[in-house]
Amino acid sequence: MFLPTEIITVLGHFRPHFTRPTFQKMLLLFSGVILTRGRHTVSAALRYLGLANNPNYAKFHHLLNQARYSTLLLSRTLLAVLLQQFVGSDQEVTLVIDETLERRWGRKLSKRGHWRDSLLSSGGLNITNSGLR
Repeated sequence: MFLPTEIITVLGHFRPHFTRPTFQKMLLLFSGVILTRGRHTVSAALRYLGLANNPNYAKFHHLLNQARYSTLLLSRTLLAVLLQQFVGSDQEVTLVIDETLERRWGRKLSKRGHWRDSLLSSGGLNITNSGLR
């Protein structure tokens, strides 16, 4: 593996959310994405790792759209790891929610609408944009 043991230890918190083969692919992609220069795509990561001619090349792409895992559980685990590492057990945590509008277009976006763009709007000027909130 191309990752230091410290990083593998941190990523080990996410192991229960993946099957064994999916977790191994995730570790490979993670190391490739960290080391790749330029665009951080699955293909670029695999090329950097020398896996561009791997017969299972397409299965690495399936990790993002077909593998079974819960992004909600992964995000909960990430929050728990971050709190464990950076916040003491007796400290209070304040969460700040960002209302930045994500500008996205496409036929398959179900929750796209016209929203007030807080980034472009000012006190007397309301600007709306199409996107996701």
